Amino acid sequence: MKVKIADYGESEEENKYFITYRIFDINENTRKKLETRLKDDLLIKSDDIFLTVNFEPQYFPFGSDEAKYRREDFIAREEIEMLAYLIGVLED
Repeated sequence: MKVKIADYGESEEENKYFITYRIFDINENTRKKLETRLKDDLLIKSDDIFLTVNFEPQYFPFGSDEAKYRREDFIAREEIEMLAYLIGVLED
């Protein structure tokens, strides 16, 4: 299983932010488990899952000044954290 950030930014709701994760390189059984266990917005395209998570401004990982200057580091860390979260979801 692999995770990449597909999109992120400010949502249409005022003072809300989002990150859309692309979850790929998964087998059908894993995909079905994630589809039933994840509570956030899901979109299935081919065998990929696009998971959109909404954030309050104070919790948005890319909202700090440091994130603006070290964007790649923050993206990599966020992808690793989501992968760890998904592994935990699958273990339950």
